[in-house]
Amino acid sequence: MPSIPAALVIATRASRLALWQAEHVRERLSVLYPGCKVSLLTLTTRGDKILDRTLSKVGGKGLFVKELEAALLDGRADLAVHSLKDVPVDLDDSFELSAILEREDARDALVSNLYDTLDQLPAGAVVGTSSLRREAQIRQCYPQLVLQPLRGNVDTRLAKLDKGDYDVIILAAAGLKRLGLGARIRSYLTPEQSLPAAGQGALAIETLAGRPNLRTLLSPLVCPGTTACAIAERAVSRVLGGSCQVPLAAYAQVSGDTLHLRALVAEPDGSRIIHAERSGPITMALSLGEQAAQTLLDQGAEAVLAKLAAATPV
Repeated sequence: MPSIPAALVIATRASRLALWQAEHVRERLSVLYPGCKVSLLTLTTRGDKILDRTLSKVGGKGLFVKELEAALLDGRADLAVHSLKDVPVDLDDSFELSAILEREDARDALVSNLYDTLDQLPAGAVVGTSSLRREAQIRQCYPQLVLQPLRGNVDTRLAKLDKGDYDVIILAAAGLKRLGLGARIRSYLTPEQSLPAAGQGALAIETLAGRPNLRTLLSPLVCPGTTACAIAERAVSRVLGGSCQVPLAAYAQVSGDTLHLRALVAEPDGSRIIHAERSGPITMALSLGEQAAQTLLDQGAEAVLAKLAAATPV
């Protein structure tokens, strides 16, 4: 049993969802280690400040973690709690993901005051979404709809919908449920309509790599099944250089000792979507992810990625 520190500080973003996630971890740790005082350090990241442009145009997912990582490096915090899908797949060697917790609902959810499903939307209806991944998949299935960017925290996005800026918005079901807003969900998008992002619905705890004692302390929070899924999904993203600039999806599910992985890469306009699937023992999660990524490359994903890279401003 590792020595239990007198205090731990969790770095978190300032949004209501991020605070819920950090508080959830704080409560779990307080139950496990009642003699340890666990507190939150609330920070505003660059990704929280830039709300007038899509993530794909301002630097991608790393915008939500850099300030939290700085707090780990300078000793202001011991842990950082993230939505796993916001964590870049190539972490600096100074850091590690010490725990991946049990996953919430990984699906995308449709929220609207007027419609129950995408099939009900008339031509020209406006759909708000924050990701190229969702946009590409919806464009392929529903080319008659108008896709518009949607940024801000969950409450801000809902307010824009309620103001009439959009007919429908697409959000991660996990965030809505965690905030007690599940009643706003009119329907769930199936993986065939919108395959989730790598890590969607899962929480990750990041620490400095040189603190193995923390890894041991956090081990009771680890969900082995979710961790295996995350390893496979993030392997796809890593091989393909996945970021917010790439319409990329990877979603794994575990049944018994078997892991089934689906992945895709898309043209942003939805004109072409390349799919791959792999199944195998849960112990081969990393290999399954790499195999799925190679299948995508073999089917032409490299050309799609090259075109996106050429079109992305430096």
